[in-house]
Amino acid sequence: MNIPYFLGWCGFRVLFKVYFRCRVYSAERVPLEGGVILASNHASYVDPPLIGAGLRRLINFLARENLFSIPVIGWVLRQWEVVPVDRDGGGAVGLRAILERLLAGGAILLFPEGTRTRDGRLQPARSGIGLTVIKSTAPVVPVRVFGTYEAYGRHLRFPRPHRVAVKFGQPMRFEQLRAEAKVCAKPRLKEIYQQVADEIMAAVARLEPHEDKVQFP
Repeated sequence: MNIPYFLGWCGFRVLFKVYFRCRVYSAERVPLEGGVILASNHASYVDPPLIGAGLRRLINFLARENLFSIPVIGWVLRQWEVVPVDRDGGGAVGLRAILERLLAGGAILLFPEGTRTRDGRLQPARSGIGLTVIKSTAPVVPVRVFGTYEAYGRHLRFPRPHRVAVKFGQPMRFEQLRAEAKVCAKPRLKEIYQQVADEIMAAVARLEPHEDKVQFP
């Protein structure tokens, strides 16, 4: 972690410990170095900092590229090594930036559902994350957040002091599907993208917070 990221990381850890009574499970499943994709359900704006605060390595978040032109905010995003993407996050430029960051050994946080849930339930995965996974060689760690919808979901104007938790799953590799994707026809390739996305979302859904030792605070 660089100094600006470390300071933000410390601040968020205090916030989540005091205000949200945070718990983190199985963080050791995320490698401390090397490229990795973190694939999480998405229930609230607090999901990214919650996931980042639970890990002892710099996480490359995504942000709309227009935010980088805003004074102070743009500086912070660059210092935190945030990856700029277009509005939908699925353009060629954004994908290239994500793959370059993974190749350089970064940890990228992605949300298979594409947007925050409207009712607190898990949503179907979109194929975009499947494309990213197939184009990369990085392992995928499924992640599930709990309580963030109740703490600061779409229906709330301000965050509530509700307990939140995050759990990290076992890394997924997808070697066979990556090999098949190199030689298959385009219709099958689209099926592979969705299959990968569905398998990741299924792994997220299987995560439960009470199975393992609490690691934070």
